[in-house]
Amino acid sequence: MAYIDSRTPRDRAKSVAGVIVVHGAVAYALLVGLQVTGVIEDVPRLTGETVVEVPIEPLPPPKPEVTPENTPTPPTSVHAPQTPLDLTAEMPPIEVRDVPLPPIPEVVPNLFPKPETTPAAQATPAFDPVAPRPRNDPGQWVTTADYRSSWINRELTGVARFRVEVGTDGRVKSCTITGSSGHSELDRATCDLVTRRARFEAGLDGTGAKTAATWSSAVSWQLPD
Repeated sequence: MAYIDSRTPRDRAKSVAGVIVVHGAVAYALLVGLQVTGVIEDVPRLTGETVVEVPIEPLPPPKPEVTPENTPTPPTSVHAPQTPLDLTAEMPPIEVRDVPLPPIPEVVPNLFPKPETTPAAQATPAFDPVAPRPRNDPGQWVTTADYRSSWINRELTGVARFRVEVGTDGRVKSCTITGSSGHSELDRATCDLVTRRARFEAGLDGTGAKTAATWSSAVSWQLPD
């Protein structure tokens, strides 16, 4: 459906004028409301009060901001060192000489070394060792006269076997009972009497020199008649 505007140009002009009047009234009301209609009165001073007026220096004008200029950095140049040697040049030939070496002596290992010989010592005449020999009568070393009366009363008898060590001077140095008579009194008397009474020819070693040696024998203790 279409509508036809039936207003005349005169009616349109009236409408525009009315709008302008309304806008002007609103603007005037705003201006009147913002104005100060009163006067600010001074504050009443007290009696004897001294008012010192301090002049206020005006603020210095703000310094203009200095914008640093962007100074362009000079470009850094890199220089490559020049090669001091010409690598493409040909090297002079190197002379090689043969140095003669002295001949190496032939070494033959000595698998069987010759044994060292020492001069043989002169052989000395050897002697058969000689055992000591009694120089006095062994039958007189111990006799029935050596029986004590207490041994006779107790009828102590027996065979005492002994071994003596004879020194180079032919005397008995020690005596040991190798077979007991069964009575300690007779054993002790055997060694004491033989040590005091026996005399020997000293024994000889393989060189013929006198040497200490041993001699063994036995004494039969029998009651006297």
